[in-house]
Amino acid sequence: MDLRYEAYCFADPLFYDEQPEIGTPVDEFASALPAPSGWVTADRGVWRVLHPRGQVLPGQGWKIHVSAGLDNARRVLGQVHEYCLEHRLSYKHLRSMLTLLARNSKYAPRDGSAKLVTIYPADDRQLERVLEDLSARLEGEHGAYILSDLRYGAGPLYVRYGGFVEQWVEHDGNRVLAIRRPDGRLVPDKREPTFSVPDWVKIPACLRSSVAARKVSDPGQFRYRVTRSLHFSNGGGVYVAEPEAGGDEVVLKEARPHAGLDKARIDAVERLRREHDVLDRLAGVPGVPQVFERFTVWEHHYLAMEYLPGSSLGSWLARNYPLTRRGTTDADLAAYARRALEIVDGVEKTIEAVHARGIVFGDLHPLNILVDDDGRISLIDFEMAFDVESGDRPALGAPGFRAPADRTGFEIDEHALAALRLWLFLPLSQLTELAPAKLPGIAEFVERRFALPEGYADAAVAALAPRVAATRSAPAHTELDQEKPDWPLVRKQIAEAILASATPERQDRLFPGDIEQFRVGGACFGVGAAGVLHALDVSGAGRFPEHERWLIDAVHRDPPTRPGFYDGSYGIAYVLENFGHHGEATKLLASSARLVEQTTDHALESGLAGIGLAMLHFAAVRQDNEFGRQALTTAVRLAEALETAPPPGNFARAGLLSGWSGPALLFIRLFERTGEPAWLSFADQALTRDLEECVETDDGSLQVRDGGARTLPYVGVGSAGILLVAEQLARHRPDANACESLPALRESCRGEFVIHPGLLFGRCGLAVALGMDPDPAPSTRAAIDLHLARLSWYAVPFKGGLAFPGNQLLRLSMDVKTGGAGILLALAALQDGKEVLPLLGGAPSLQTSGR
Repeated sequence: MDLRYEAYCFADPLFYDEQPEIGTPVDEFASALPAPSGWVTADRGVWRVLHPRGQVLPGQGWKIHVSAGLDNARRVLGQVHEYCLEHRLSYKHLRSMLTLLARNSKYAPRDGSAKLVTIYPADDRQLERVLEDLSARLEGEHGAYILSDLRYGAGPLYVRYGGFVEQWVEHDGNRVLAIRRPDGRLVPDKREPTFSVPDWVKIPACLRSSVAARKVSDPGQFRYRVTRSLHFSNGGGVYVAEPEAGGDEVVLKEARPHAGLDKARIDAVERLRREHDVLDRLAGVPGVPQVFERFTVWEHHYLAMEYLPGSSLGSWLARNYPLTRRGTTDADLAAYARRALEIVDGVEKTIEAVHARGIVFGDLHPLNILVDDDGRISLIDFEMAFDVESGDRPALGAPGFRAPADRTGFEIDEHALAALRLWLFLPLSQLTELAPAKLPGIAEFVERRFALPEGYADAAVAALAPRVAATRSAPAHTELDQEKPDWPLVRKQIAEAILASATPERQDRLFPGDIEQFRVGGACFGVGAAGVLHALDVSGAGRFPEHERWLIDAVHRDPPTRPGFYDGSYGIAYVLENFGHHGEATKLLASSARLVEQTTDHALESGLAGIGLAMLHFAAVRQDNEFGRQALTTAVRLAEALETAPPPGNFARAGLLSGWSGPALLFIRLFERTGEPAWLSFADQALTRDLEECVETDDGSLQVRDGGARTLPYVGVGSAGILLVAEQLARHRPDANACESLPALRESCRGEFVIHPGLLFGRCGLAVALGMDPDPAPSTRAAIDLHLARLSWYAVPFKGGLAFPGNQLLRLSMDVKTGGAGILLALAALQDGKEVLPLLGGAPSLQTSGR
């Protein structure tokens, strides 16, 4: 579960977004704060920028951030606005109250949380004056602590040294915002949840007392030694610690005032107080942690409680779920079902004991359930729990497990228990919240595939959705639910849904997709308009000039700050060139030259591999040897980097987008263009480097290792991405070292269960990777058919078409990486032999039946 996604679910019930809720003014703050003549205003995503006309700011310096709560935000902002206009200070502020709530919610990114306003002083003298003046104006106002900054005084003012204008540099394979050292070199502008100062920057005199205050120990002694962290959220951390006085390890839960807001606008401190009171009432209940004390150090609040053994039920399922493995037998399914039903029974008994004390747990989901080696069940995280007589409702909850508004009291936990009963056998609970009509199909599969006791699934459906249960025999069907789907119709419906989702009136994005579009922009290939328009064209859905115009305008309006193929200028230029917009493509490539020079990342998504492949494409379509020379130079840089590539780290990068498989693809294409066999040797070496990140799983497949326990089979990051390129190396050099792994890589793509449907990180990518086999066995064809058949699990009717959920299954996505456009490309590749992704090469047309 990637908790970042929850913060992008506030705005819209169907798509990830930063915009306010439907019916909420986008600029509710701005409407009350008009800018007079002589000021320039501009919208930058969720921010409104105000700048005195003709004033020139330095590129970087000490900036002032102003924090506020939801209750005082308008008052604080009004004071700051008035002051900045009076003193002609450039500043920016969030555009709406809902955005402030979302950015200070429990799972919002910690490094940017709590900021309502950013002010840009021209120099240190102006910095001092503004801090003194605003400190007096805002005396007594409150706001959440801005973790990345230094606090000034006791109010809501914070400072940090950083960039005033956008500059970019590459760091650890990513394009990040930059500041400039005195020698002119760009370095990352650190934006972390801790205060730091560049080594060449001197602390202004007006901030020395603030630095000193930060170093002074709070008189309230911290009587524990933290040994490791378990979890971080915007509300605070959860740690394992040892008491200084000795004794067993404890869990410390931290809460920051005014931070980690839930939908009821309650902060982490109030939730911690409630959790303490509830645990006191539950003292002695087996499976509930004993509470030791609640205390405050500085401004942070802590709760010390018993450390319970075991791992989360989510981790247990990842290790034990049988349908992610190939060759699962009926005996495997029966053994798993016995263990899962024992867990369900244990959770039910624990919840019954909690209810017997008059407490509703309120937040039952797999990450809050621990299972130890003996199968004993414990519950953790009681911050949403409440007295059943209070009439309260939890303001937070896990998607797929949180109860609808018509449930009260103990029914809230009963709803979550019912979801858990199905989730243990088919973990798609988030999908049922997005598309409740999917519930009967999930229940039918669970009951049939695992041979569960009669009535097991019916009881779960009845508790989850009584109205759906009443029509269980007639669930909502799509064309994908047919025994033999009409695939041309399916593809037409996917294209119709994509086009129906378009928002040409918006400047930030044309098609809804993954939350990454709010980081890299809505024009790029991976998660933006360029990729979607490419997919519509390649799959036969057609060209759409009005949307191509939007793409061109977007590039003019916000020129890409990244050169990568999937997240920047080269992917956009590729699409514009293919659509005949040669002049626009040329200008975009020329404006990216400096960015390419600065790039050291090797990967296909953001780095040199994707750039080099695009250069080869331009060399071919334009018959321009200069592009060919640039591609060759880029490949040489990659070959040199390969020789000194660091060993694999703890977390996965191997695969098509992030690993060395992307450079391997460029080396293969150069061999095809030049006939020079050395490029195939480099390709073999690059693939071997990615294979070093792979481990053999218990079913004999080869998958990319990610951390200590998880393995990944996907295209973007995972074994399927390695397979896609290794199959192409085998066409030219079947005796290459990397090609020895082809059978085990293919096996990794045959698991029956895949949580996401998409191309780069889901089921369709596995199907396409299997489809690259030049001589597929009947079992391979059957696996591809099964992947396509299982698309029915995810398909959601949308405005006459078919849409699919993106990453985390919380909202629909139309992009290439995670959504409908990628699925459209996969179907075109498997059914028509089209090139599934640019510059990757075509696959054999398998004419799959889908069943």
